[in-house]
Amino acid sequence: MWMTLMKSFASCSRGEMMDEFERLLKKYERVDKDGRPLEEEPEGEITYFAEGEQEEFVRIPKERVAVVIGKKGRTKREIEKRTKTKIEIDSETGEVFITATKETDDPLAVWKARDVIMAIGRGFSPERAFRLFNEGETLEILNLTDVIIGNDKNALPRVRGRIIGRKGRTREIIEEMSGADISVYGKTVAIIGNPIQVEVAKTAVEKLAKGSPHGVVYRYLERRKKDLELESTTYYEALGGETGDEWEE
Repeated sequence: MWMTLMKSFASCSRGEMMDEFERLLKKYERVDKDGRPLEEEPEGEITYFAEGEQEEFVRIPKERVAVVIGKKGRTKREIEKRTKTKIEIDSETGEVFITATKETDDPLAVWKARDVIMAIGRGFSPERAFRLFNEGETLEILNLTDVIIGNDKNALPRVRGRIIGRKGRTREIIEEMSGADISVYGKTVAIIGNPIQVEVAKTAVEKLAKGSPHGVVYRYLERRKKDLELESTTYYEALGGETGDEWEE
């Protein structure tokens, strides 16, 4: 290669020499050491992870496995379709494995599928859990045993009753005032909403769990409701105002 370049430069002026050098450089930069043309790799989309590289594991109560699977497997397929992931469920143990596939194009897809499954596992219906597919929605699970003060064995049922209220009315009020969805299941309270809604609902639940009178909690919610709508609107506008699709089983 270099002998060819030297011969080409022998009879050239300085300007011609530079032009010839650039022409030959472009020619030879596309060949291997033996002078054979190199094959150019086709351009394509950047792949951030390989199939199976992203995976998550979660265990849900065995009695909730059938709800995650759905009638004739429809709920499980819908989660896989929306996230383009593969979901494997062990009905005996409640163990769920979520894995990225070749079609997975959202870096957060595996975590979204995980959160939806966890929400269903903590008592939400699939319809309510699918709210997590909406942009900016989050899941928070509050363990009541971490909040309850004292070791009274009857404390958990009592606290659950205070949060749910007569015929579920207290839970409904918290949902209406905060805009979040709430599920009281076992020792946990699961909350779905944007971060602002979740924080307000969580605070109300914690106040009730620690013994605050219902009236005090309702007044707190009333005060926060005045700011919630504006704060939530600003939050969604910052995200671009994207929302998820409706789904019914």
